[in-house]
Amino acid sequence: MNGSPRVLVAGIGNIFLSDDGFGVEVVRRLGEDRVPPWVRVADYGISGLHLAYELLHGYEKTILVDTVSQGGEPGTLYLIEAESGTQTGRPTSTLDAHGMQPDAVLHLARAMGADPGKVLLLGCEPARLDEGIGLTTAIAAAVPKAVELLTRLAREPTGVPLSTPVRTKGTPC
Repeated sequence: MNGSPRVLVAGIGNIFLSDDGFGVEVVRRLGEDRVPPWVRVADYGISGLHLAYELLHGYEKTILVDTVSQGGEPGTLYLIEAESGTQTGRPTSTLDAHGMQPDAVLHLARAMGADPGKVLLLGCEPARLDEGIGLTTAIAAAVPKAVELLTRLAREPTGVPLSTPVRTKGTPC
């Protein structure tokens, strides 16, 4: 691809809901300077519509960074590959212009003709998602590990590197 970004790393979350700010904090720490030029790192916060439009640029790989409740210990990281049904199925929630439901965003983006490529979710088990600013101790401790994993994933221009295991839902990294 003529020098344009081929990998999108999208931080998702609401910084006013405690651990839901995980994705935002991870991409803030990752920054553009830690990844090669073919990677775009951006904070989409709660703007699902903004992310859907960004995906119209076309990517070989999209990595969403967010909290994900899988029943594990708070701070557990999960690397989840989007299921093929996500690509053609109906979203499980509706799109809110000021909300972020990744399945609805991906559905809308695809309906508009976007190709997000391989879609991964780097998720962190939250401790709390109620009102409050700042991550809990367990989730804050997971941020550097998430940055390290994303740095490795983002450096691979396509696919998932063989050295990085992709876990299914419920299985921690």
